[in-house]
Amino acid sequence: MSKLTKLVIASNNKGKLREIDELLAPLAIEIISQSQFDAGEVDEPYQTFVENALAKARHASRCSNLPALADDSGICVQVLGGAPGVNSARFAGEPKSDTRNNQKLIEALQDKTDRRAYYYCVIVLVRHADDPQPIIVDGSWHGEIVDQPRGEGGFGYDPYFFVPEFGKTSAELTAAQKNRISHRGQALAHLVDILRIGKF
Repeated sequence: MSKLTKLVIASNNKGKLREIDELLAPLAIEIISQSQFDAGEVDEPYQTFVENALAKARHASRCSNLPALADDSGICVQVLGGAPGVNSARFAGEPKSDTRNNQKLIEALQDKTDRRAYYYCVIVLVRHADDPQPIIVDGSWHGEIVDQPRGEGGFGYDPYFFVPEFGKTSAELTAAQKNRISHRGQALAHLVDILRIGKF
């Protein structure tokens, strides 16, 4: 079992923090938001999820002097060449807005019949800011984009992300259902397995 007792999460997104806290609960690790260390959001200039996640994890660890976890995730739409991808949170520009991001996505798909999409998530865990061997895990979750939002749960693109196996959007799933099958849920399950065998 991992000796990890405290972990800083490199995010100020309440929905994301809640999901991570629930999924790591079996390990009894104290989860702390980077906001408690006045760690503002770091730039995400890279074109890959893994580079952005690593930059965020190192920044949070440097600000807190604690091990840190960061994820970089987004939705990738096949017919849009993988967009919004790493730009998912700022697809419609600054300031970040789920409403405007979703509106831009639906407009981009207006005349498209191919609605296949997938969420992708990379999670990076560093022991310290300069860790040369970070733990890196990932997960993907396939579905399709619908024109009308459904459901009150989740965040981001969830009301428009339809999951065929459930016949519901991500926002209509319970937290337990989403955590079991989502891109972030899959990645964190891999991480929990690694931590359980003491590889950190």
